[in-house]
Amino acid sequence: MVEESDVIVVGAGLSGLVAATEIADAGKRVIVVDQEGEQSLGGQAFWSFGGLFLVDSPEQRRLGIKDSYELAMQDWLGTAGFDRDEDFWPRQWAEAYVAFAAGEKRGWLRAMGHRIFPVVGWAERGGYDAMGHGNSVPRFHVTWGTGPGIVEPFERRAREAMKTGRLIFKFRHRVDALSITNGTVDGVNGVVLAPDNAERGKSSSRNVVGDFALKAQAVIVASGGIGGNHELVRQNWPKRLGDPPKFMISGVPEHVDGRMIGITEKAGARLINRDRMWHYVEGIQNWNPIWPRHGIRILPGPSSMWFDATGTRLPAPLFPGSDTLGQLKYIMSTGYDYSWFILTQSIIKKEFALSGSEQNPDLTGKSWRMTLRRATNKGAPAPVESFKSHGVDFIVRDKLDELVAAMNKLAGSDLLKLEHIKMQIEARDREIANPYVKDAQVMNIHNARRYLGDKLIRTASPHRILDPAHGPLIAVKLNILTRKTLGGFETDLDSRVFGEEGRVIPGLYAVGEAAGFGGGGVHGYRSLEGTFLGGCLFSGRNAGRAAAKAVG
Repeated sequence: MVEESDVIVVGAGLSGLVAATEIADAGKRVIVVDQEGEQSLGGQAFWSFGGLFLVDSPEQRRLGIKDSYELAMQDWLGTAGFDRDEDFWPRQWAEAYVAFAAGEKRGWLRAMGHRIFPVVGWAERGGYDAMGHGNSVPRFHVTWGTGPGIVEPFERRAREAMKTGRLIFKFRHRVDALSITNGTVDGVNGVVLAPDNAERGKSSSRNVVGDFALKAQAVIVASGGIGGNHELVRQNWPKRLGDPPKFMISGVPEHVDGRMIGITEKAGARLINRDRMWHYVEGIQNWNPIWPRHGIRILPGPSSMWFDATGTRLPAPLFPGSDTLGQLKYIMSTGYDYSWFILTQSIIKKEFALSGSEQNPDLTGKSWRMTLRRATNKGAPAPVESFKSHGVDFIVRDKLDELVAAMNKLAGSDLLKLEHIKMQIEARDREIANPYVKDAQVMNIHNARRYLGDKLIRTASPHRILDPAHGPLIAVKLNILTRKTLGGFETDLDSRVFGEEGRVIPGLYAVGEAAGFGGGGVHGYRSLEGTFLGGCLFSGRNAGRAAAKAVG
């Protein structure tokens, strides 16, 4: 006998949880299927830093930040660069999402118990003109509790709905196909995988022990992106970013493989902007990995000097924290797929944070005492110091000649020339003597320290890189880190999926990364950051409410 429900949600990540809880709260029955076990509930959001894009928030206003919907929309459009016919719905989603971020988003989350760390971060600062890429003001609001703190309200709502029978989880159920009757998507079928207690994030078995079929009036695809499938990343790699990297590390577990995207496309769904993607250039290999090729992203402050593989400083405005895809394009244009930071102990102590809930035990554990130590400790936060001691990409030396020699040894080449590196560092160091300078990165440092949040916890006092008082010297080899799919299934504002013929496919919805975080690519070409979790929240909420209404 085929089990039936009002709605089926494929994927138990954040967007799927949001959609499912909205459906259950509307009094409808929903089944959530996921190929992973219950220990992976919350998907990639669990591992995140918990950053949220908010506009004109109380946290911003307390720090003297003047923000508005108009300014945020200016930044979004300058960043997205919408320029395709396919961008019609993504642009509609962008306008609606920025209004959500400037409106009810914070209050909606707060009513569920969600809280925000009081210091607002400043991501993707741009550095072009006012209409170009980047956030004009700080907007990166960190969840108190990081990724688990954003998952918790929806997990709690889901478990409450389970008690009433309105929500059923079916873990270790892998969908192999959508069922379609007379053009309407009305269910899913697939196989049941053997139970596996693998730790969250670790690769689980694919041993099949049975099959299943489920029926419903609507199916919501919330299966995530392709970041764990390097072959698929390379297949979709855009020519505008050069050749795909020969070596990449993964910012997501292996099961983020894009499999369900292929299944949904095969059923007739229209996938757009598949060449738009978001990968980081400050990736470091995890010395204590959880999943294959596990990488961590450095969230850098503005002071580290950034050199390409040949030892040439990255051009303005490609400074740490300014333009992720601009940096990626430049790095790949050099013919190499890595780059270098050179910095001091004073810089790493104040400016290095690591993305990921597991790398921020103070924020994840909601410990004010541990968090305050970030500003008072002699060293960097403990996870950063662990990478400095154990990470294969970190080099620590007292003298520049020893540092450069070790960098060449790590790279397995002699590309870096001591005199070339030394000349560039000494030139930058001479600029530090005055509060007014021509070096654009040093200008950027001064600008950052005018913002109280950066001055307190994110930007070191300007100093000479070669000043022994701020040593030792540190070099970090930076790798390309796969992360997000920016394109996805084209949807209207109710998250209903369009078919190739331009008509909505009855019964089919897509949310989160599978929908390009809304519409098939709400970010356009670039992200302002803090927008991925928010896209999962907004698209999941829209789909859940629309589907609940549609099933009667």
